[in-house]
Amino acid sequence: MAAYIVARVDVRDWEAYREYMRHTPRVIQKFGGRFIARGGEMVTLEGPEETLRLVLIEFPSLEQAKAFYNSPEYARTKRLREGGGEAQFVAVEGYPAEEWEKAARESANLELPV
Repeated sequence: MAAYIVARVDVRDWEAYREYMRHTPRVIQKFGGRFIARGGEMVTLEGPEETLRLVLIEFPSLEQAKAFYNSPEYARTKRLREGGGEAQFVAVEGYPAEEWEKAARESANLELPV
């Protein structure tokens, strides 16, 4: 089942961060990952205004996401952004398609709240 890394990044030194950005795609790809979102335009729909850079990376599994993050290759790459800002990385499993289809069918028969 697919898994995702969600990264929230407070970039303080864009020069250091850009160098990090140049190197991450090949390491992510080595572990079967790909960028879904990489700091594009954001709109806060609910809650406090989000001001950090958001990155979403898809992997074939949670194991692959963890293998990427804990790999020696990423450890070396991550050093490029040291001092360039702070980041939070969270890995989360995707939602199985069959469970989604079941939930959607059940929801289709419900009345919306008034």
